[in-house]
Amino acid sequence: MDIQQVTETIAMIEEQNFDVRTITMGISLLDCIDSDINRAADKVYRKIVDKAARLVAVGDEISAELGIPIVNKRVSVTPIAIIGAATDATDYVPLAKAMDKAAKEIGINFIGGFSALVQKGYQKGDDILIKSIPRALAETDFVCSSVNIGSTKSGINMTAVGDMGRIIKETAQLSEMGPAKLVVFANAVEDNPFMSGAFHGVGEADVVINVGVSGPGVVKRALEKVRGQSFDVVAETVKKTAFKITRIGQLVGSLASERLGVKFGIVDLSLAPTPAVGDSVARVLEEMGLETVGTHGTTAALALLNDQVKKGGVMACNQVGGLSGAFIPVSEDEGMIAAVEAGSLNLEKLEAMTAICSVGLDMIAIPEDTSAETIAAMIADEAAIGVINMKTTAVRLIPKGKEGDTIEFGGLLGSAPVMSVNKKSSADFIARGGQIPAPIHSFKN
Repeated sequence: MDIQQVTETIAMIEEQNFDVRTITMGISLLDCIDSDINRAADKVYRKIVDKAARLVAVGDEISAELGIPIVNKRVSVTPIAIIGAATDATDYVPLAKAMDKAAKEIGINFIGGFSALVQKGYQKGDDILIKSIPRALAETDFVCSSVNIGSTKSGINMTAVGDMGRIIKETAQLSEMGPAKLVVFANAVEDNPFMSGAFHGVGEADVVINVGVSGPGVVKRALEKVRGQSFDVVAETVKKTAFKITRIGQLVGSLASERLGVKFGIVDLSLAPTPAVGDSVARVLEEMGLETVGTHGTTAALALLNDQVKKGGVMACNQVGGLSGAFIPVSEDEGMIAAVEAGSLNLEKLEAMTAICSVGLDMIAIPEDTSAETIAAMIADEAAIGVINMKTTAVRLIPKGKEGDTIEFGGLLGSAPVMSVNKKSSADFIARGGQIPAPIHSFKN
């Protein structure tokens, strides 16, 4: 792509908080498998350092050339449950520490893939990895973890759902930041560049570059110019803006791929907010005419935004993937935080919005005395939305403090008001375990 093609776009977004949120290198670790966990850990460390040694430098170089911030440089790896299963180890913390050591060596800010895929049941490595999560996240700085507990093709593994309720509680007890680095998925994708849920799928090439763009501030500024006009105009405005944002993402990905000598994977064109004023998905929805996000009409506004972002992005780039849409993480979006504090946005409305958004109940603080069974039931509800609607959903919950407190994370993770949770018990529901079957429309063959 000719750099001149994006000159107008760069000029348009200079003061609108646009950035390329991340370039993420996906690395296969399948050739690091070893029967001895210490040898496997050493192989993991060496491969990550070898393949991603220049990732940060190349990202900074491209950022300087284009005048566009590339905020994060990250790595995702093959789900570690697969690598660990070949060993006789009873915990995989050494593999997490090898990932963390490599992340520090190459200077990235997060590494994802301490993960397991258990949508239809546990294998040996899955059980060990899940039990290792609390310590792995407490004893590392940059490692992120994810577990896929359901899919449209297989249904929901309710035994795993129950286990993850307990693991989230345990993780919160062992570390302040641990729960913010742990995501529970349904329909997880193999090429997601965003943390904390990124892992490198087994269907991917050995090494790839995936790009995650952002730009809610850009979309809001574009919508300010069409105030009072019909939704036909709103939709067209969002689509055209998403097109321009995605073209920049494709340019960055192509340049990074060429300079690093690895395959270009996808552009994830999600609108990812930050705590900065002017970089909020909530404010985009309010620009459509809502007094505050959370009021009636919010889900419809989010549906329009998500759909037009996808349409504009697909026009701009053939290699769109990841999650692609709009994120609604409460702690990372100043408009969402304000709506929760004003009482206009609650968990029930957020759950409705997750039927439309890119992911789900994301970066939400709940009271620390919330039971593991209630957390598991929240995971089950989100998984059901994803499984029935054939979309990715996820849960990233922070059980800390008490209702009304604010939990401070700092940086891109922001701060989260502790939200009210339904006090009625779901314990007997979760205790059943087993499998919720795949929906009838999953049978396509």
